[in-house]
Parts: sequence; C-alpha cells; structure tokens
Amino acid sequence: MNAQVRPSARHRHGPLKRLVQPLVRPDIFDFWASRLNRSWSWERPLARLVGREAASRDAVTLLLKPNAHWAGHQAGQHVNLGVEIDGVRVTRSYSLTAPPREDGLLAITVKGIEGGRVSRFLCGEARPGTVFELGQAFGDMTLPATPASPVCLLAAGSGITPMMALVRQMAGQGMPADLSLVYWVRQRDEACFLDELRTLAARHPRFRFRLMLTRERAIAADEGEGRLDEATLVACVGEPAELQVLACGPGGFVENARGLLAGRVAAFQAEAFTPAPVTVVDEGEVEVRLLRSGRTLRIPRGESLLTALEAHGLKPASGCRMGICNTCACGKSAGSTRHLPSGALAHDTTQALKLCINSAATDLELDL
Repeated sequence: MNAQVRPSARHRHGPLKRLVQPLVRPDIFDFWASRLNRSWSWERPLARLVGREAASRDAVTLLLKPNAHWAGHQAGQHVNLGVEIDGVRVTRSYSLTAPPREDGLLAITVKGIEGGRVSRFLCGEARPGTVFELGQAFGDMTLPATPASPVCLLAAGSGITPMMALVRQMAGQGMPADLSLVYWVRQRDEACFLDELRTLAARHPRFRFRLMLTRERAIAADEGEGRLDEATLVACVGEPAELQVLACGPGGFVENARGLLAGRVAAFQAEAFTPAPVTVVDEGEVEVRLLRSGRTLRIPRGESLLTALEAHGLKPASGCRMGICNTCACGKSAGSTRHLPSGALAHDTTQALKLCINSAATDLELDL
C-alpha cells in the first residue's frame, strides 16, 4: 500500500537539512519557528485549521492545511490529532473523509459527543488559524487504486467518515465498479453528507445508497427502517459471492455484520470505534509494576489498561483508543492480559501490548 506523497520542502531541502541537523535541536527550532509561523517545525507534522462547515445537526467538517512533513494518505485511513485544551494536550483519532485533494487540504468530520471534551472543542470552539499536531496516516481499510469487483460499504453512526472517503474516491474515478452504501443513523438529521450521497447516487447508476433509520419513520424512496439484520443485507446488497464488504461503526454493529456475512462474501474488512460487548468475568485487582518509572500500582481486572493507568494520574501516549493506531502500545515483560474485544487471554511477552484494548488478567510488568 503506497500513500500519496506530496512534493514538499522536506524533499527539496533534504541534503541541506542533513548537513545542519547535528547543529540543531528540534525543540529549540520549533520554539523559535513557531514565533514566525505556528505550523513550521523541524520534523513534526502539524496542521492549521483553514475552514469549517456543518456536516449534520451535531457534526462539523474541518479543513486542515498540513505542513511539509505530512507524508500523504489513502481514502479510508485515519489520523491522530493533537489538540491543546486549557493548556493540556489531548490526542484523538479521526478518519479522513476525503481522498487526497488537489489543494492538499485534509478533511475530518467530528461529531459532538455529550461530555466529549475534544469533540466539543473541535465542533464549537476551534477557529481558523488553530494549529494541531498531526500524526501520519494509518489504517488498512482501503480499496485498490481502481476497484474492479463489487464493493459494499456498511456504516453506522460515525462509521460513515472513512466510508465517505471511499465513496468520493470511486466517484472521482467514475465508479469503475458497482458500489453500494448502507448507512444507519437514529434520526435523519444526524446523517452526515446526506445531500452529497443522494446527488452521487442520482449521477452514478453503479452507486446504490440507502439510509436506514432506527428511531424515525422512512419517508423517502432511498430510506428504510430498523437495525442490521439478514433481511436488510439481502434487500440492500444482494448475495454476489465476489462482493467485497467493508464495515465501520460501534463494536456490536461490526461483529453483527461479521457474523451475518461469514463465508458468504469474497472479502470482509471492518473497524470498530467502540469495543464490541464482551463478558469479562475477571474480578478483583492485580499489581502492575512500571519498569521505567519504578512505580507499582493496584488496578482492577476487566478494565482497559489505558483507562486504569489514567485513573492513577498517568498519561501514556494514546491516540485512537480502539486498537488501530498503535500509539499506546508498550512492552510487557511478565504477566497475562485479556484482549477485551474478544475476551481471549494472552501470555506472550514478545509482542507489543495495546493498552487501550487489553486488561490485566494477572500481575504485570510493563515498560512504562
């Protein structure tokens, strides 16, 4: 998989930068460079907010201009965004909602969540000129450069964001293959990109779009009612064996789609932005020894290690909080953990441990 790379200053000035690098401290350079332009840095990807527009009743699309250290992306990928709120830097993961654009801008769509500190800031307070830290793009839920076999996209709630990038990619190519999108929301005014999706469906005969409502009556020809089930899948996408299916939404939605389609389609890819419901029977507490800091903590079983460590005042690096970006991964030298999405136990000490989707099953030693 090759992400698109924009010609940038980091390529044009590479030899000069290598020559002076031993003489430069990046943090000192960044401090003084930011006094001239807040999006300048020695090597850190940064992005400046240049525009915003409403995407639905409770969501907004932000347009970001990355600096020269941004390496590009593919439709369907995510990015970690570092946001400073009241002097505290917080990182969250967002899907890019458009394929690479001619103007080089990046688009993310953020849904305001009740009690969500970052989402509320981005939706209501961030203004053009705000500069964010920007991680490089990550994620494997992408399509071939020119898809040839039929593609079906299943989205629920905020799961529409990476799917919109894939729809726009295929629309920009003139719909080279049959494409269907089924999009579940509670109410119609929560649906993002609705006008654009209907326009694309009217323009491209090979694109089928259906909006599914779970708390409102359907009134349009392209609308339906109810949650994901087998009858809905058959009615919306049929049963071609060569179908490639991509699903994104809450964990329960993704696992339901996986079970309904098992063995019936050519390929199935999925990403969940919340863990699937799983019964964890572990009780009590364990002892966690942090090797780098020398601290020893008591934390509860059955709770993600990231959440448990944060409850003790620690701030491990984190990003997506759903096991995709690897920002929170650390070494484990002793002990067993439980993978929260599946409930499986892991005893291996040779692989990096994702703190956000694993809990402690026994006493642990972590490289923190």
